Amino acid sequence: MFNYIIKRLLLMIPTLLGIVLINFIIVHVAPGGPVEQMIAQVTHTGVDATARFTGNMGDMPNAGNANKNVAAGGSSKYRGAQGLDSDLIKEIEKLYGFDKPIHIRFFDMLKNYAVFDFGESFFKDKKVIELVIDKMPVSISLGLWTTLLVYLISIPLGIRKAVRDGSNFDIWTSTLVSVGYAIPGFLFAIILIVFFAGGSYWQIFPLRGLTSPGLEGFSAWQKVYDYFWHIALPVLAMVISGFAGLTMLTKNSFLEEIGKQYVITARSKGLSEKRVLYGHVFRNAMLIVVAGFPSAFIGILFTGSLLIETIFSLDGLGLLGFEAVVSRDYPVIFGTLFFFTIIGLILNLVGDLTYRLIDPRIDFERRDI
Repeated sequence: MFNYIIKRLLLMIPTLLGIVLINFIIVHVAPGGPVEQMIAQVTHTGVDATARFTGNMGDMPNAGNANKNVAAGGSSKYRGAQGLDSDLIKEIEKLYGFDKPIHIRFFDMLKNYAVFDFGESFFKDKKVIELVIDKMPVSISLGLWTTLLVYLISIPLGIRKAVRDGSNFDIWTSTLVSVGYAIPGFLFAIILIVFFAGGSYWQIFPLRGLTSPGLEGFSAWQKVYDYFWHIALPVLAMVISGFAGLTMLTKNSFLEEIGKQYVITARSKGLSEKRVLYGHVFRNAMLIVVAGFPSAFIGILFTGSLLIETIFSLDGLGLLGFEAVVSRDYPVIFGTLFFFTIIGLILNLVGDLTYRLIDPRIDFERRDI
Protein backbone atom coordinates (compact mmCIF):
# COMPACT_ATOMS: atom_id res chain seq x y z
CA MET A 1 0.00 0.00 0.00
CA PHE A 2 2.80 2.42 0.91
CA ASN A 3 4.59 1.76 -2.39
CA TYR A 4 1.34 2.37 -4.28
CA ILE A 5 0.80 5.73 -2.56
CA ILE A 6 4.37 6.84 -3.34
CA LYS A 7 3.95 5.75 -6.96
CA ARG A 8 0.70 7.69 -7.33
CA LEU A 9 2.21 10.80 -5.73
CA LEU A 10 5.13 10.66 -8.17
CA LEU A 11 2.75 10.22 -11.11
CA MET A 12 0.99 13.42 -10.06
CA ILE A 13 4.05 15.45 -11.10
CA PRO A 14 3.94 14.73 -14.88
CA THR A 15 0.13 14.86 -14.79
CA LEU A 16 0.24 18.28 -13.16
CA LEU A 17 2.86 19.51 -15.64
CA GLY A 18 0.77 18.31 -18.58
CA ILE A 19 -2.40 19.99 -17.34
CA VAL A 20 -0.56 23.25 -16.59
CA LEU A 21 1.01 23.19 -20.08
CA ILE A 22 -2.34 22.61 -21.81
CA ASN A 23 -4.00 25.38 -19.79
CA PHE A 24 -1.09 27.72 -20.52
CA ILE A 25 -1.35 27.13 -24.27
CA ILE A 26 -5.15 27.43 -24.40
CA VAL A 27 -5.22 30.65 -22.39
CA HIS A 28 -2.45 32.28 -24.44
CA VAL A 29 -3.97 31.24 -27.77
CA ALA A 30 -7.34 32.75 -26.82
CA PRO A 31 -7.72 36.31 -28.15
CA GLY A 32 -7.73 39.31 -25.85
CA GLY A 33 -4.99 39.25 -23.22
CA PRO A 34 -4.21 41.68 -20.38
CA VAL A 35 -2.12 43.84 -22.72
CA GLU A 36 -5.10 44.27 -25.05
CA GLN A 37 -7.32 44.93 -22.04
CA MET A 38 -5.08 47.79 -20.95
CA ILE A 39 -4.74 49.10 -24.51
CA ALA A 40 -8.54 49.20 -24.72
CA GLN A 41 -8.63 51.27 -21.54
CA VAL A 42 -5.93 53.59 -22.88
CA THR A 43 -7.64 54.19 -26.19
CA HIS A 44 -11.00 54.85 -24.55
CA THR A 45 -9.97 56.88 -21.50
CA GLY A 46 -6.66 58.45 -22.56
CA VAL A 47 -4.36 59.91 -19.94
CA ASP A 48 -6.35 58.79 -16.89
CA ALA A 49 -6.14 55.11 -17.84
CA THR A 50 -2.43 55.42 -18.55
CA ALA A 51 -1.77 57.14 -15.26
CA ARG A 52 -3.78 54.49 -13.45
CA PHE A 53 -1.39 51.66 -14.27
CA THR A 54 1.86 53.67 -14.24
CA GLY A 55 1.21 55.74 -11.16
CA ASN A 56 3.07 58.64 -12.78
CA MET A 57 2.40 60.19 -16.18
CA GLY A 58 5.90 61.54 -16.33
CA ASP A 59 7.33 58.02 -16.51
CA MET A 60 5.77 57.53 -19.92
CA PRO A 61 6.63 60.16 -22.46
CA ASN A 62 4.00 60.92 -25.07
CA ALA A 63 1.32 59.17 -22.97
CA GLY A 64 -0.92 62.20 -23.22
CA ASN A 65 -0.53 62.20 -26.99
CA ALA A 66 -1.14 58.45 -27.38
CA ASN A 67 -4.45 58.89 -29.11
CA LYS A 68 -3.03 61.57 -31.40
CA ASN A 69 -0.49 59.07 -32.69
CA VAL A 70 -3.27 56.94 -34.15
CA ALA A 71 -3.14 59.14 -37.18
CA ALA A 72 0.49 58.22 -37.66
CA GLY A 73 -0.61 54.95 -39.18
CA GLY A 74 1.63 52.66 -37.11
CA SER A 75 1.00 48.95 -36.80
CA SER A 76 0.94 46.59 -33.83
CA LYS A 77 0.45 42.89 -33.12
CA TYR A 78 -2.25 43.82 -30.59
CA ARG A 79 -5.81 44.39 -31.68
CA GLY A 80 -6.85 48.02 -31.30
CA ALA A 81 -3.28 49.26 -30.80
CA GLN A 82 -2.62 50.51 -34.33
CA GLY A 83 -1.08 53.95 -34.17
CA LEU A 84 -0.35 53.91 -30.43
CA ASP A 85 3.08 55.02 -29.32
CA SER A 86 5.40 51.97 -29.44
CA ASP A 87 7.08 53.03 -26.18
CA LEU A 88 3.69 52.99 -24.47
CA ILE A 89 2.98 49.46 -25.75
CA LYS A 90 6.41 48.27 -24.58
CA GLU A 91 5.74 49.69 -21.12
CA ILE A 92 2.43 47.80 -20.96
CA GLU A 93 4.12 44.58 -22.11
CA LYS A 94 6.82 44.97 -19.48
CA LEU A 95 4.22 45.66 -16.80
CA TYR A 96 2.53 42.30 -17.43
CA GLY A 97 5.70 40.35 -18.27
CA PHE A 98 4.89 40.03 -21.97
CA ASP A 99 8.24 41.45 -23.01
CA LYS A 100 9.66 37.90 -22.69
CA PRO A 101 9.17 35.02 -25.17
CA ILE A 102 6.30 32.68 -24.35
CA HIS A 103 8.52 29.66 -23.55
CA ILE A 104 10.56 31.72 -21.06
CA ARG A 105 7.34 32.89 -19.39
CA PHE A 106 6.20 29.26 -19.09
CA PHE A 107 9.43 28.02 -17.51
CA ASP A 108 9.53 31.03 -15.18
CA MET A 109 5.99 30.17 -14.12
CA LEU A 110 6.94 26.53 -13.42
CA LYS A 111 9.96 27.65 -11.43
CA ASN A 112 7.81 29.94 -9.30
CA TYR A 113 5.07 27.31 -8.89
CA ALA A 114 7.64 24.86 -7.52
CA VAL A 115 7.99 27.15 -4.48
CA PHE A 116 4.24 27.99 -4.48
CA ASP A 117 4.82 31.51 -5.76
CA PHE A 118 1.84 32.23 -8.00
CA GLY A 119 2.64 35.86 -8.62
CA GLU A 120 0.39 38.87 -8.25
CA SER A 121 -2.97 39.58 -9.84
CA PHE A 122 -2.80 41.93 -12.81
CA PHE A 123 -5.87 43.87 -11.77
CA LYS A 124 -6.51 43.26 -8.04
CA ASP A 125 -3.09 44.42 -6.75
CA LYS A 126 -2.86 41.39 -4.47
CA LYS A 127 -0.90 38.13 -4.43
CA VAL A 128 -2.68 35.19 -6.04
CA ILE A 129 -2.02 32.90 -3.07
CA GLU A 130 -3.70 35.44 -0.78
CA LEU A 131 -6.72 35.67 -3.09
CA VAL A 132 -7.06 31.89 -3.30
CA ILE A 133 -6.71 31.38 0.46
CA ASP A 134 -9.23 34.17 1.06
CA LYS A 135 -11.83 32.72 -1.34
CA MET A 136 -11.24 29.00 -0.79
CA PRO A 137 -13.27 28.56 2.45
CA VAL A 138 -16.46 29.69 0.69
CA SER A 139 -16.10 27.23 -2.20
CA ILE A 140 -14.87 24.36 -0.02
CA SER A 141 -17.78 24.94 2.35
CA LEU A 142 -20.31 24.84 -0.49
CA GLY A 143 -18.69 21.79 -2.05
CA LEU A 144 -18.44 19.77 1.16
CA TRP A 145 -21.97 20.43 2.38
CA THR A 146 -23.44 19.80 -1.06
CA THR A 147 -21.50 16.57 -1.60
CA LEU A 148 -22.36 15.34 1.90
CA LEU A 149 -26.08 15.97 1.42
CA VAL A 150 -26.06 14.48 -2.08
CA TYR A 151 -24.57 11.23 -0.78
CA LEU A 152 -26.81 11.16 2.31
CA ILE A 153 -29.89 11.49 0.07
CA SER A 154 -28.84 9.47 -2.97
CA ILE A 155 -27.41 6.31 -1.38
CA PRO A 156 -30.41 5.42 0.87
CA LEU A 157 -32.83 6.43 -1.89
CA GLY A 158 -30.97 4.40 -4.52
CA ILE A 159 -30.85 1.32 -2.26
CA ARG A 160 -34.57 1.55 -1.51
CA LYS A 161 -35.37 1.95 -5.22
CA ALA A 162 -33.30 -1.14 -6.00
CA VAL A 163 -34.99 -3.23 -3.30
CA ARG A 164 -38.45 -2.08 -4.42
CA ASP A 165 -37.72 -2.07 -8.14
CA GLY A 166 -40.89 -1.71 -10.22
CA SER A 167 -43.09 -0.69 -7.28
CA ASN A 168 -45.13 2.51 -7.02
CA PHE A 169 -42.38 3.95 -4.81
CA ASP A 170 -39.82 3.30 -7.53
CA ILE A 171 -42.03 4.88 -10.19
CA TRP A 172 -42.82 8.15 -8.42
CA THR A 173 -39.29 8.59 -7.10
CA SER A 174 -37.97 8.01 -10.63
CA THR A 175 -40.22 10.86 -11.76
CA LEU A 176 -38.81 13.04 -8.98
CA VAL A 177 -35.25 12.09 -9.93
CA SER A 178 -35.93 12.85 -13.61
CA VAL A 179 -37.25 16.30 -12.73
CA GLY A 180 -34.22 16.94 -10.54
CA TYR A 181 -31.89 15.83 -13.33
CA ALA A 182 -33.63 18.06 -15.86
CA ILE A 183 -33.46 21.26 -13.77
CA PRO A 184 -30.04 22.96 -13.88
CA GLY A 185 -28.72 24.13 -10.54
CA PHE A 186 -28.66 27.80 -11.53
CA LEU A 187 -32.30 27.70 -12.68
CA PHE A 188 -33.39 26.12 -9.41
CA ALA A 189 -31.35 28.79 -7.59
CA ILE A 190 -33.36 31.51 -9.34
CA ILE A 191 -36.62 29.74 -8.45
CA LEU A 192 -35.56 29.54 -4.80
CA ILE A 193 -34.68 33.25 -4.78
CA VAL A 194 -38.04 34.19 -6.27
CA PHE A 195 -40.01 32.16 -3.72
CA PHE A 196 -37.92 32.33 -0.56
CA ALA A 197 -35.39 35.18 -0.72
CA GLY A 198 -37.12 38.47 -1.25
CA GLY A 199 -38.57 37.76 -4.66
CA SER A 200 -42.29 37.79 -5.33
CA TYR A 201 -43.40 35.64 -2.39
CA TRP A 202 -41.71 34.92 0.98
CA GLN A 203 -38.58 36.55 2.35
CA ILE A 204 -37.36 33.72 4.58
CA PHE A 205 -33.69 33.47 3.62
CA PRO A 206 -31.07 36.15 2.85
CA LEU A 207 -30.50 37.00 -0.79
CA ARG A 208 -26.70 37.12 -0.80
CA GLY A 209 -23.53 36.62 1.19
CA LEU A 210 -22.58 34.13 3.92
CA THR A 211 -22.76 36.37 6.99
CA SER A 212 -25.05 39.04 8.39
CA PRO A 213 -23.90 42.58 9.24
CA GLY A 214 -22.64 42.93 12.80
CA LEU A 215 -21.57 39.29 13.04
CA GLU A 216 -18.84 40.19 15.54
CA GLY A 217 -21.45 40.84 18.22
CA PHE A 218 -23.17 37.45 17.77
CA SER A 219 -22.77 34.59 20.22
CA ALA A 220 -21.26 31.28 19.06
CA TRP A 221 -24.67 29.67 18.51
CA GLN A 222 -25.97 32.74 16.69
CA LYS A 223 -22.97 32.62 14.34
CA VAL A 224 -23.63 28.95 13.58
CA TYR A 225 -27.32 29.64 12.94
CA ASP A 226 -26.47 32.65 10.78
CA TYR A 227 -24.04 30.58 8.70
CA PHE A 228 -26.56 27.81 7.97
CA TRP A 229 -29.28 30.40 7.35
CA HIS A 230 -27.17 31.99 4.61
CA ILE A 231 -25.88 28.76 3.07
CA ALA A 232 -29.24 26.93 2.95
CA LEU A 233 -30.44 28.13 -0.46
CA PRO A 234 -27.09 27.87 -2.32
CA VAL A 235 -26.53 24.33 -1.05
CA LEU A 236 -30.11 23.28 -1.81
CA ALA A 237 -29.79 24.62 -5.35
CA MET A 238 -26.60 22.59 -5.88
CA VAL A 239 -28.01 19.43 -4.27
CA ILE A 240 -31.04 19.32 -6.56
CA SER A 241 -28.82 19.08 -9.64
CA GLY A 242 -26.46 16.53 -8.14
CA PHE A 243 -28.53 13.87 -6.38
CA ALA A 244 -30.34 12.49 -9.44
CA GLY A 245 -27.38 10.91 -11.21
CA LEU A 246 -25.93 9.39 -8.04
CA THR A 247 -29.31 7.96 -7.04
CA MET A 248 -29.67 6.09 -10.33
CA LEU A 249 -26.04 4.97 -10.19
CA THR A 250 -26.61 3.50 -6.71
CA LYS A 251 -29.83 1.80 -7.77
CA ASN A 252 -28.35 0.21 -10.90
CA SER A 253 -25.24 -0.88 -9.03
CA PHE A 254 -27.33 -2.63 -6.36
CA LEU A 255 -29.63 -4.22 -8.96
CA GLU A 256 -26.62 -5.65 -10.76
CA GLU A 257 -25.21 -7.15 -7.56
CA ILE A 258 -28.58 -8.47 -6.32
CA GLY A 259 -28.89 -10.63 -9.44
CA LYS A 260 -25.55 -12.38 -8.93
CA GLN A 261 -25.07 -15.97 -7.79
CA TYR A 262 -23.57 -15.20 -4.38
CA VAL A 263 -26.75 -13.33 -3.37
CA ILE A 264 -28.90 -16.32 -4.34
CA THR A 265 -26.58 -18.56 -2.32
CA ALA A 266 -26.76 -16.27 0.72
CA ARG A 267 -30.56 -16.23 0.58
CA SER A 268 -30.71 -20.01 0.22
CA LYS A 269 -28.71 -20.32 3.44
CA GLY A 270 -31.54 -18.56 5.26
CA LEU A 271 -29.82 -15.22 5.84
CA SER A 272 -32.16 -12.30 6.45
CA GLU A 273 -32.71 -9.84 3.62
CA LYS A 274 -31.08 -7.11 5.69
CA ARG A 275 -27.99 -9.29 6.25
CA VAL A 276 -27.79 -10.14 2.56
CA LEU A 277 -28.22 -6.54 1.49
CA TYR A 278 -25.85 -4.82 3.90
CA GLY A 279 -23.50 -7.69 4.71
CA HIS A 280 -22.82 -8.86 1.15
CA VAL A 281 -24.32 -6.64 -1.55
CA PHE A 282 -23.48 -3.26 -0.03
CA ARG A 283 -19.70 -3.74 -0.07
CA ASN A 284 -19.56 -4.68 -3.76
CA ALA A 285 -22.22 -2.27 -4.98
CA MET A 286 -20.69 0.74 -3.22
CA LEU A 287 -17.32 0.47 -4.97
CA ILE A 288 -18.46 2.31 -8.08
CA VAL A 289 -20.29 4.89 -5.95
CA VAL A 290 -17.18 5.58 -3.88
CA ALA A 291 -15.09 5.85 -7.04
CA GLY A 292 -17.29 8.71 -8.19
CA PHE A 293 -16.81 10.78 -5.03
CA PRO A 294 -13.71 12.73 -6.18
CA SER A 295 -15.20 13.64 -9.56
CA ALA A 296 -18.52 14.53 -7.91
CA PHE A 297 -16.82 16.84 -5.42
CA ILE A 298 -14.66 18.51 -8.09
CA GLY A 299 -17.67 18.93 -10.39
CA ILE A 300 -19.71 20.50 -7.61
CA LEU A 301 -16.79 22.62 -6.43
CA PHE A 302 -15.81 23.98 -9.84
CA THR A 303 -18.75 23.94 -12.25
CA GLY A 304 -21.63 24.10 -9.79
CA SER A 305 -20.19 26.71 -7.47
CA LEU A 306 -19.28 29.01 -10.37
CA LEU A 307 -22.88 29.87 -11.24
CA ILE A 308 -24.23 29.53 -7.71
CA GLU A 309 -21.57 31.86 -6.30
CA THR A 310 -22.43 34.41 -8.98
CA ILE A 311 -26.20 34.22 -8.41
CA PHE A 312 -25.96 34.43 -4.62
CA SER A 313 -23.00 36.88 -4.63
CA LEU A 314 -20.77 34.44 -2.75
CA ASP A 315 -17.15 35.51 -2.96
CA GLY A 316 -15.52 32.12 -3.62
CA LEU A 317 -13.05 30.49 -6.00
CA GLY A 318 -15.62 29.95 -8.74
CA LEU A 319 -16.47 33.63 -8.94
CA LEU A 320 -12.78 34.56 -8.67
CA GLY A 321 -11.89 32.27 -11.58
CA PHE A 322 -14.75 33.56 -13.71
CA GLU A 323 -13.76 37.18 -13.18
CA ALA A 324 -10.13 36.28 -13.95
CA VAL A 325 -11.09 34.65 -17.26
CA VAL A 326 -13.20 37.64 -18.28
CA SER A 327 -10.42 40.12 -17.48
CA ARG A 328 -7.60 37.79 -18.72
CA ASP A 329 -5.93 37.94 -15.32
CA TYR A 330 -3.45 35.15 -16.14
CA PRO A 331 -1.81 34.72 -12.71
CA VAL A 332 -5.23 34.25 -11.08
CA ILE A 333 -6.42 31.92 -13.87
CA PHE A 334 -3.38 29.66 -13.58
CA GLY A 335 -3.37 29.84 -9.79
CA THR A 336 -7.00 28.72 -9.44
CA LEU A 337 -6.58 26.00 -12.09
CA PHE A 338 -3.46 24.78 -10.30
CA PHE A 339 -5.30 24.48 -7.00
CA PHE A 340 -8.30 22.73 -8.59
CA THR A 341 -5.93 20.30 -10.34
CA ILE A 342 -4.08 19.45 -7.14
CA ILE A 343 -7.35 18.96 -5.25
CA GLY A 344 -8.64 16.70 -8.05
CA LEU A 345 -5.50 14.54 -8.13
CA ILE A 346 -5.43 14.16 -4.35
CA LEU A 347 -9.14 13.28 -4.19
CA ASN A 348 -8.69 10.66 -6.91
CA LEU A 349 -6.00 9.06 -4.77
CA VAL A 350 -8.28 9.27 -1.73
CA GLY A 351 -11.04 7.57 -3.74
CA ASP A 352 -8.72 4.67 -4.65
CA LEU A 353 -7.62 4.26 -1.03
CA THR A 354 -11.25 4.28 0.07
CA TYR A 355 -11.73 1.21 -2.15
CA ARG A 356 -9.34 -0.59 0.18
CA LEU A 357 -11.22 0.50 3.29
CA ILE A 358 -14.59 -0.67 1.95
CA ASP A 359 -13.32 -3.96 0.54
CA PRO A 360 -10.11 -5.32 2.14
CA ARG A 361 -9.89 -7.92 -0.66
CA ILE A 362 -8.64 -5.19 -2.99
CA ASP A 363 -4.85 -5.09 -3.01
CA PHE A 364 -2.78 -2.58 -4.99
CA GLU A 365 0.50 -4.44 -4.57
CA ARG A 366 2.09 -5.83 -7.72
CA ARG A 367 2.71 -9.57 -7.83
CA ASP A 368 4.69 -11.70 -10.25
CA ILE A 369 2.65 -14.26 -12.15
